[in-house]
Amino acid sequence: MTSIAKLSFSLALLFNLSNGFSQTKPTPVCPTAQTIQAKNLYGQWTVEFTAPPRGLPAKATLELQQHAEYTESLAGTLLRDLNAAPGGVLPGHSPRAQVVGDLEGALLMLDESSNGINLTASWDGKVVEGSCGQTIQGVWKDLSSSAPPNAADVPFTLRQINAW
Repeated sequence: MTSIAKLSFSLALLFNLSNGFSQTKPTPVCPTAQTIQAKNLYGQWTVEFTAPPRGLPAKATLELQQHAEYTESLAGTLLRDLNAAPGGVLPGHSPRAQVVGDLEGALLMLDESSNGINLTASWDGKVVEGSCGQTIQGVWKDLSSSAPPNAADVPFTLRQINAW
């Protein structure tokens, strides 16, 4: 083999080896519903309600972050366009509400307050298996002073759109 052929062969071998190394990337770990942690839920979520009560929109945005005092808990803000809701504004609810809660295993429990003082709704959801913690389904319950005593559970789906 000539020295030029040896050099070409060496360069080709080196290129193939380095190219193979650069293509090997670690696979991101997808947490299961049981191993998900509160920090995996930090970020922005879309909310879709199935058959919300008259006066509340079918879609909203939820932002979740670490609770300021309880580091294993969640806190955040629910944003909804009440003008987009059919039937007028539902008393006891505002376009911007505070939420706080916990994740226990695959179960998400949030309390909602439209005025920062009184409880106006509860959220009980479960992380969807196989979603890597990016989809949660459950029920929302109106607990405001204007809620009827037999207020129906409203199914919801949360989908994470931005994680922080």
